[in-house]
Parts: sequence; C-alpha cells; structure tokens
Amino acid sequence: MYDTLKILHSYWAYLVLLILVLATFNALIKFFGNKEFHAKDFRISLFTLIVAHIQLILGFIFYFVSDYFSLISDMGMGEVMKNATMRSNIIEHPLTMIIAIVLITIGYSKHKKKLTSQSKFKMLAIFYTLALILVLAKIPWNTWFA
Repeated sequence: MYDTLKILHSYWAYLVLLILVLATFNALIKFFGNKEFHAKDFRISLFTLIVAHIQLILGFIFYFVSDYFSLISDMGMGEVMKNATMRSNIIEHPLTMIIAIVLITIGYSKHKKKLTSQSKFKMLAIFYTLALILVLAKIPWNTWFA
C-alpha cells in the first residue's frame, strides 16, 4: 500500500502543478487584461480546487501509512529537526502544502462572493499565485528528476 500511495501521490502532483499553473496564469492574464469572467474560468478554478484537495487527501494517507511516526518516536523530534532531508519530508513539505491548499481554498471561496469579473480574477490571482509559490518552493525537486 505504501508504494502505491507514494507513486499515486507523486504522479498526481504533476497534475496539481500543471492545473495550478494554468489557473494562476489564467487569472493573472485576465485580471491584467481586464477580461470578463466566463464559465470556463470558473471551471478552471474549481478543477484546481478539486485536484489540490485530492492531492491533500493522498498526502494525508501517505503520511499516516509511512514510517514517519516511528522515526520521530525512535529518533526524537530534535534529531529529526537536525536532519535536513527528514525535516523537509516530515515537517516542512506537509505543512507548506497544507498552507498552499488553504490559500487555494480561500481564493476560490472569496472569488465566488465577488460580483465583478475584475474582482473575481483579482482574488484568484492573489491566492493562487501565493499557493503556486509555496508549492514550487517545497516540491522535492531532487526526487522528481531522479
């Protein structure tokens, strides 16, 4: 189960990144281009939300079936924090990705309450860009290209 979840979580991340980049650039281009908000824009932002939340669920399941808790128990949190790789995998990556998905969720929720196209794109552009920055910062690039 561990290997299957790891593969699924890893490959789903490519889709999340692709859709998040698409949604972010869509919002930025249309915000600065002063374009109208259409159903296609709504679907792109919704699909981004859905794909990100599926990744979050996969990540949670992967986190809890991994041996991270036994590592923390055996080594102690102090030793885990001293090791850059373990700290990144056990603490930094999950926490940063949760924050990124919270930002996506807030941006999506706030854009639905706005009445004008410009304000809808502004909300999506701000929150999706922040989420994209966080995602790009904490993707384990060394394992993606290994």
